[in-house]
Amino acid sequence: MTVTNEKHSRELTEHFFRNEYGKMVSVITKYIGTENVQTAEDIVQETLLKAVDYWQHNGIPKNPQAWLYTTAKNLTLNILKQKKYQSEFNEQTIEQNSEQLEKLEISEELISDEQLKMMFVCCHPKISENSQICLILKILCGFSISEIANAFFTTTETINKRLVRGRKLLRTNNVSFKLPKNLNENLPIVLKTIFLLFNEGYCPTQKNELIRYGLCLEAIRLCEILVNSENLEKKSDCLALLALMYFNASRFDSRMNVTNSIIEMDKQNRKNWNQELINKGIQNLNQAISEKKVSIYLILATISANHCIAPSFEKTDWEEILSLYDGLIELEDTPITRLNRIVALSKVKGNRKAISELEHLEKKSKIDKNHLFHSTLAELYKLENEIEKAKNSYKKAISLTNNKRDANLLQKKLIEVVPI
Repeated sequence: MTVTNEKHSRELTEHFFRNEYGKMVSVITKYIGTENVQTAEDIVQETLLKAVDYWQHNGIPKNPQAWLYTTAKNLTLNILKQKKYQSEFNEQTIEQNSEQLEKLEISEELISDEQLKMMFVCCHPKISENSQICLILKILCGFSISEIANAFFTTTETINKRLVRGRKLLRTNNVSFKLPKNLNENLPIVLKTIFLLFNEGYCPTQKNELIRYGLCLEAIRLCEILVNSENLEKKSDCLALLALMYFNASRFDSRMNVTNSIIEMDKQNRKNWNQELINKGIQNLNQAISEKKVSIYLILATISANHCIAPSFEKTDWEEILSLYDGLIELEDTPITRLNRIVALSKVKGNRKAISELEHLEKKSKIDKNHLFHSTLAELYKLENEIEKAKNSYKKAISLTNNKRDANLLQKKLIEVVPI
């Protein structure tokens, strides 16, 4: 096999690892039970290792997905028949599950059904919220422990402990692999996790890629499963979150240049924004609004919609956006929400007012530990021609960022203020 083919094989395997991991774990768990979810993950890991080896030596099969599921199915059948797992199942269960697994035919409908169940299994009431999110990101979305740690701004050791606790509770509480009677009760944590997944793809914390399309598309796909499910009665939050992700995804092609550097919204070519995704966002947002439930996702989606329909950055309805942020603060008064509000505030009430609010926010919170606080302050100082303060704020922002992509953008801005 040539080096090019080997590289292509590995890339395709990695693609399937990300896109099929959670699907396969969900399907396998149906047959071996939630108490054995760790075993289901091990089976999928072994399946993907076999794929790397087989595809490198024999070429990529015509239907890679079918190859993966067939291999995973055979490995699962072997597990069910091994004596060391007899204590986990009674003989009748083993026979029934083996027969069903033998006849298993993979379809998108089956995968969606099992993933929907897995979403809510991971959100069992006895599992802590942090562990719930970790389980979904690891089991359903194929996140590595280090990626989850970065998403939570914590250590891999902490995340590993949360996963161990979560799996233990699934094992000891005999959690059934079925949908709960009241899906809406655990829906908020599912949506929170999906949004976290999208944000990790949209603004990667670990890799130096500007956008990790696969993660964003996976988040959208999971949310679409919720929206399309007949088991959910109230879908306003699901529709609003899906709209928000569509709006943000519509700007993918405009967020970076040919050298993979960030292009900020005020400099983006809006002709490159994906109108089809914007239209999908508007459609879902209108459906969410029709349910007449105000929520964080609804307000965020409406803010994003205002950006998407504005003919230019200057002609954006900043007063409407500021009003929406004021409403959002009533629901979620956090330093980050107040920081995000600042741009709209500066457009409506001026840069001085915005600077004053940032200074007040710094005194009342620990927002000064976030590089975005200092970069926002630097922008406002620059607009007010306070060059020395702008320079110092840019330097502080650079020192706080952990992502080379962000550091490069800030360094470029610093040079523009104080040319070398």
